[in-house]
Amino acid sequence: MRTAVAAMAVLVCAGCAAVQPQPVVQPQIPTIVPPTTISRIPQMVDRPIPDDCELVVPVELFHQKLGRELPGELKTIIGIPEPSLGRTGKIDCYYGVPERQPIAAAPVIIGLATYNDEPTAGGRVTESVDAERQEGASVREVDVGKKKGQFVSTKDERLVMGSLGKTTYVARAKAGVLPDDAVAGALAALAQQAMTPVEGA
Repeated sequence: MRTAVAAMAVLVCAGCAAVQPQPVVQPQIPTIVPPTTISRIPQMVDRPIPDDCELVVPVELFHQKLGRELPGELKTIIGIPEPSLGRTGKIDCYYGVPERQPIAAAPVIIGLATYNDEPTAGGRVTESVDAERQEGASVREVDVGKKKGQFVSTKDERLVMGSLGKTTYVARAKAGVLPDDAVAGALAALAQQAMTPVEGA
Protein backbone atom coordinates (compact mmCIF):
# COMPACT_ATOMS: atom_id res chain seq x y z
CA MET A 1 0.00 0.00 0.00
CA ARG A 2 2.79 2.44 0.94
CA THR A 3 4.51 1.57 -2.31
CA ALA A 4 1.37 2.44 -4.28
CA VAL A 5 1.00 5.77 -2.42
CA ALA A 6 4.66 6.57 -3.03
CA ALA A 7 4.26 5.76 -6.71
CA MET A 8 1.22 8.04 -6.91
CA ALA A 9 3.13 10.79 -5.17
CA VAL A 10 5.91 10.48 -7.71
CA LEU A 11 3.39 10.65 -10.53
CA VAL A 12 1.76 13.74 -9.01
CA CYS A 13 5.16 15.42 -8.57
CA ALA A 14 6.10 14.46 -12.08
CA GLY A 15 2.88 16.05 -13.24
CA CYS A 16 3.73 19.19 -11.28
CA ALA A 17 7.18 19.32 -12.79
CA ALA A 18 5.67 19.07 -16.25
CA VAL A 19 3.36 22.01 -15.58
CA GLN A 20 6.05 24.36 -14.23
CA PRO A 21 7.99 25.03 -17.48
CA GLN A 22 4.85 26.24 -19.31
CA PRO A 23 4.88 29.85 -17.98
CA VAL A 24 8.32 30.32 -19.63
CA VAL A 25 6.51 30.34 -23.00
CA GLN A 26 4.48 33.44 -22.05
CA PRO A 27 7.22 36.09 -22.57
CA GLN A 28 7.16 35.27 -26.30
CA ILE A 29 3.69 36.85 -26.58
CA PRO A 30 4.95 40.51 -26.62
CA THR A 31 6.92 39.77 -29.81
CA ILE A 32 3.60 40.04 -31.67
CA VAL A 33 3.44 43.78 -30.85
CA PRO A 34 6.16 45.27 -33.15
CA PRO A 35 4.35 44.58 -36.48
CA THR A 36 1.33 46.62 -35.33
CA THR A 37 3.68 49.44 -34.30
CA ILE A 38 5.47 49.34 -37.65
CA SER A 39 2.21 49.47 -39.58
CA ARG A 40 1.33 52.76 -37.84
CA ILE A 41 4.54 54.51 -38.90
CA PRO A 42 3.54 57.36 -41.27
CA GLN A 43 4.62 56.84 -44.86
CA MET A 44 5.73 59.24 -47.59
CA VAL A 45 2.72 60.51 -49.50
CA ASP A 46 1.83 63.01 -52.19
CA ARG A 47 0.87 65.41 -49.43
CA PRO A 48 -0.89 68.78 -49.49
CA ILE A 49 1.44 71.73 -48.91
CA PRO A 50 1.23 72.78 -45.22
CA ASP A 51 1.35 76.46 -44.29
CA ASP A 52 3.85 76.02 -41.45
CA CYS A 53 7.38 74.61 -41.60
CA GLU A 54 6.80 72.88 -38.26
CA LEU A 55 4.44 70.66 -40.29
CA VAL A 56 7.09 70.02 -42.94
CA VAL A 57 9.93 68.95 -40.63
CA PRO A 58 9.53 69.94 -36.96
CA VAL A 59 12.70 71.49 -35.52
CA GLU A 60 13.20 68.66 -33.04
CA LEU A 61 12.96 66.05 -35.79
CA PHE A 62 15.13 68.23 -38.04
CA HIS A 63 18.03 68.10 -35.58
CA GLN A 64 17.51 64.37 -35.11
CA LYS A 65 17.61 63.66 -38.85
CA LEU A 66 20.49 66.08 -39.45
CA GLY A 67 22.52 64.44 -36.70
CA ARG A 68 23.46 67.75 -35.07
CA GLU A 69 21.84 70.86 -33.66
CA LEU A 70 21.96 74.12 -35.56
CA PRO A 71 21.65 77.42 -33.70
CA GLY A 72 19.39 80.04 -35.24
CA GLU A 73 15.75 80.33 -36.20
CA LEU A 74 13.34 78.55 -38.51
CA LYS A 75 11.89 80.88 -41.15
CA THR A 76 9.03 80.12 -43.53
CA ILE A 77 8.28 81.50 -46.97
CA ILE A 78 5.01 80.55 -48.68
CA GLY A 79 5.30 80.72 -52.47
CA ILE A 80 2.53 81.73 -54.83
CA PRO A 81 1.14 79.54 -57.61
CA GLU A 82 2.84 79.95 -60.98
CA PRO A 83 0.44 78.79 -63.70
CA SER A 84 3.12 79.17 -66.41
CA LEU A 85 5.12 76.44 -64.66
CA GLY A 86 2.07 74.40 -63.70
CA ARG A 87 2.91 75.08 -60.06
CA THR A 88 -0.04 75.22 -57.67
CA GLY A 89 1.72 75.79 -54.34
CA LYS A 90 5.11 76.14 -52.66
CA ILE A 91 6.71 76.36 -49.22
CA ASP A 92 10.38 76.91 -48.36
CA CYS A 93 11.72 76.28 -44.87
CA TYR A 94 14.97 77.92 -43.78
CA TYR A 95 16.55 76.15 -40.80
CA GLY A 96 19.20 77.66 -38.54
CA VAL A 97 18.94 81.25 -39.80
CA PRO A 98 21.52 83.22 -37.79
CA GLU A 99 20.23 86.18 -35.77
CA ARG A 100 19.99 89.44 -37.71
CA GLN A 101 20.99 87.76 -40.96
CA PRO A 102 18.96 87.25 -44.16
CA ILE A 103 17.19 83.93 -44.65
CA ALA A 104 19.61 83.10 -47.47
CA ALA A 105 22.21 82.59 -44.72
CA ALA A 106 20.33 79.47 -43.57
CA PRO A 107 22.67 76.45 -43.67
CA VAL A 108 19.80 74.08 -44.55
CA ILE A 109 16.71 74.71 -46.68
CA ILE A 110 13.83 72.31 -47.30
CA GLY A 111 11.24 73.06 -49.97
CA LEU A 112 8.03 71.45 -51.20
CA ALA A 113 6.04 72.39 -54.29
CA THR A 114 2.89 71.02 -55.88
CA TYR A 115 2.05 70.93 -59.57
CA ASN A 116 -0.95 70.33 -61.81
CA ASP A 117 -0.06 66.71 -62.41
CA GLU A 118 2.57 64.03 -61.86
CA PRO A 119 4.39 64.44 -65.23
CA THR A 120 4.80 68.18 -64.61
CA ALA A 121 6.25 67.58 -61.15
CA GLY A 122 8.66 64.92 -62.43
CA GLY A 123 9.63 67.17 -65.33
CA ARG A 124 10.53 70.03 -63.01
CA VAL A 125 12.89 67.77 -61.06
CA THR A 126 14.52 66.51 -64.26
CA GLU A 127 15.00 70.08 -65.51
CA SER A 128 16.54 71.18 -62.21
CA VAL A 129 18.92 68.21 -62.07
CA ASP A 130 19.96 68.71 -65.71
CA ALA A 131 20.61 72.41 -65.07
CA GLU A 132 22.84 71.60 -62.09
CA ARG A 133 24.70 68.96 -64.09
CA GLN A 134 25.35 71.43 -66.90
CA GLU A 135 26.86 73.79 -64.32
CA GLY A 136 29.34 71.09 -63.34
CA ALA A 137 27.53 69.37 -60.47
CA SER A 138 27.90 65.64 -59.86
CA VAL A 139 24.64 63.68 -59.65
CA ARG A 140 23.83 60.23 -58.32
CA GLU A 141 20.74 58.33 -57.24
CA VAL A 142 19.93 58.07 -53.53
CA ASP A 143 17.23 56.25 -51.55
CA VAL A 144 14.57 58.53 -50.10
CA GLY A 145 12.45 56.18 -48.04
CA LYS A 146 11.32 53.50 -50.46
CA LYS A 147 11.59 55.90 -53.41
CA LYS A 148 14.55 57.19 -55.40
CA GLY A 149 15.80 60.76 -55.39
CA GLN A 150 18.79 62.57 -56.86
CA PHE A 151 21.78 63.62 -54.79
CA VAL A 152 23.40 66.67 -56.38
CA SER A 153 26.79 67.95 -55.27
CA THR A 154 27.86 71.44 -56.37
CA LYS A 155 30.80 73.60 -55.34
CA ASP A 156 28.70 75.39 -52.71
CA GLU A 157 25.78 73.07 -51.92
CA ARG A 158 24.61 69.50 -51.48
CA LEU A 159 21.01 68.73 -52.49
CA VAL A 160 18.59 65.81 -52.50
CA MET A 161 15.61 66.32 -54.79
CA GLY A 162 12.84 64.28 -56.28
CA SER A 163 9.08 63.99 -56.66
CA LEU A 164 6.20 61.87 -55.46
CA GLY A 165 2.96 62.20 -57.38
CA LYS A 166 2.26 65.90 -57.94
CA THR A 167 4.68 67.06 -55.23
CA THR A 168 8.38 67.86 -55.56
CA TYR A 169 10.82 68.07 -52.67
CA VAL A 170 14.31 69.43 -52.19
CA ALA A 171 16.56 69.35 -49.12
CA ARG A 172 19.72 71.41 -49.51
CA ALA A 173 22.67 72.13 -47.26
CA LYS A 174 25.57 74.51 -47.67
CA ALA A 175 28.88 72.73 -48.22
CA GLY A 176 30.55 71.94 -44.91
CA VAL A 177 27.38 71.74 -42.78
CA LEU A 178 27.94 67.98 -42.61
CA PRO A 179 30.84 65.75 -43.67
CA ASP A 180 30.54 64.66 -47.30
CA ASP A 181 30.24 61.01 -46.29
CA ALA A 182 27.17 61.79 -44.14
CA VAL A 183 25.38 64.59 -45.97
CA ALA A 184 23.57 62.52 -48.62
CA GLY A 185 21.99 60.24 -46.02
CA ALA A 186 20.99 63.13 -43.76
CA LEU A 187 19.43 65.13 -46.60
CA ALA A 188 17.59 62.03 -47.84
CA ALA A 189 16.20 61.50 -44.33
CA LEU A 190 15.06 65.13 -44.20
CA ALA A 191 13.46 64.84 -47.64
CA GLN A 192 11.65 61.68 -46.56
CA GLN A 193 10.36 63.42 -43.43
CA ALA A 194 9.23 66.43 -45.48
CA MET A 195 7.06 64.11 -47.57
CA THR A 196 5.65 62.39 -44.47
CA PRO A 197 2.74 64.16 -42.75
CA VAL A 198 3.43 64.87 -39.10
CA GLU A 199 1.29 62.71 -36.79
CA GLY A 200 -1.63 64.61 -35.31
CA ALA A 201 -1.31 67.43 -37.83
